[in-house]
Amino acid sequence: MTNRGWDLVVVGAGSAGAALAVRSAAKGKRVLLLEAGADYRSAEMPEEWRSPNPVVALTHPTAAAGMVWEGLNATRTDKQSAAPYWRGRGVGGSSAINGQIAIRPPVEDFAEWGFEGWLPADVLPYFARLEDDEEFGDEPYHGRGGPTPIYRTPQEKWGGVDAALARSALAAGYPWAPDVNAPTATGVSPYPINSRHGRRVSVNDAYLETARELANLVVRGDALVDRVLFEGGRAVGVRVIAGGAATTEYADTVVLSAGAIHSPAILLRSGIGPAAHLRSLGIEVRQELPVGENLQDHPMTAVSLPLTEAAAVKTPHDRHTNVCVRWTSAAGEFCDDMMFVSMNQNVLAMAAADTGVHRGAFGVWLNQNYSRGVLTLTSADPLEQPQVHERMLADERDLARMREGVRKVVELARSAETASIIGGSLEQENAALFGVLDNDAGLDEHLLATVVDAQHGTSTCAMGSVVDSSCAVLGVDGLRVVDASIFPSVPRANTNLATIMLGELMADRLG
Repeated sequence: MTNRGWDLVVVGAGSAGAALAVRSAAKGKRVLLLEAGADYRSAEMPEEWRSPNPVVALTHPTAAAGMVWEGLNATRTDKQSAAPYWRGRGVGGSSAINGQIAIRPPVEDFAEWGFEGWLPADVLPYFARLEDDEEFGDEPYHGRGGPTPIYRTPQEKWGGVDAALARSALAAGYPWAPDVNAPTATGVSPYPINSRHGRRVSVNDAYLETARELANLVVRGDALVDRVLFEGGRAVGVRVIAGGAATTEYADTVVLSAGAIHSPAILLRSGIGPAAHLRSLGIEVRQELPVGENLQDHPMTAVSLPLTEAAAVKTPHDRHTNVCVRWTSAAGEFCDDMMFVSMNQNVLAMAAADTGVHRGAFGVWLNQNYSRGVLTLTSADPLEQPQVHERMLADERDLARMREGVRKVVELARSAETASIIGGSLEQENAALFGVLDNDAGLDEHLLATVVDAQHGTSTCAMGSVVDSSCAVLGVDGLRVVDASIFPSVPRANTNLATIMLGELMADRLG
């Protein structure tokens, strides 16, 4: 033990870090929570980010300033140029800017990971503890009264695309599952949303705002962590850049919760990672581990829907999506490896020239995938963003299932159940896609050129290769990583709820 500072220094006040810091402080630990972005109170959050539709803030001329990491880009496939990769900055992390989707991974994810302490029975109590599910909270696998509200938009308030996706999928034989977070649920479901009274609830709101009075919890914003500091084989603190000056904070345990992009970047700058890469940047190698490798996200593509006036969104704050469909591909080996999603507003086509056309979309993404990307540093300077190559669809098994998914989602778009919302030519709207739909090679080229991610980055500090089952960095004492970067693979769900669960669980594991 260092006995020179804090019990815990937690780096990153996002979904895992906020939950971990608050729960640990409530147990009596002295906790310093460092956040590279701003520390602000809930009432100070830009109002645009409270909207049910995150597009409002992301397209606002000033709302994204300071809330999103600037200069962070990623290539989605090896055939695409780099484009912005949105990650939240400031207290709340990406829970302050994401789509507010509160889906749990299916329990099979944890069984297939197969790590001690991470089986379905181990994680389920923490999913229940974090939530306040207003509809299903009394079920034994749910929770009521937790920090995170869980809301589902009633069907009468769904958008036109939501309703059409549900109708067409049910007619095609997909079952109805009113609670997507119930064990074994599959098929058509309303999205659970982390909002209350139609307004976003981030982990800053849910956890930090109610814990500010704890004397043993200090939250410090605008504090960029450069690297971890060591004495011998033990982590003893972090070097922090604040106001242009470097300071040092010491702790018995250092926990990196900076996310799938910035936790590996800190490890790399600290000399933990692939030796050849570190040496190329003049960084002394402390521990050789595959940090930054194994990156995963959910690849997504869509069929654009020209909408009737009646089916189009009525205000900018109309919820962008309320319905998903989990299903199992014929080409895959895991259940629920695919998902359809409704998009009441087609953000992928917002830059289209004909701005008078109302556009929605049916999306399809790989819930489980094999392709792995890589994150590397461009320099040892903490002010420089890392380089991210997602390499989605690089594995043929992913391409085969995405072809299957695209063809199925086109069938739903062409169905009689969707026809009532279509206000133009599907073929003309999707000419590039429909022109190659029946040609595997042509469709592959189209997908590799156009596929996007779901902003669900994981696995850059994967359990089993970078950390052990207690989230401890292999070969180093006193250093843990607690965020989505430690997931062995991207879960078959949006990642926010699983990341909060991780923070809750590890607060107990750390004592």
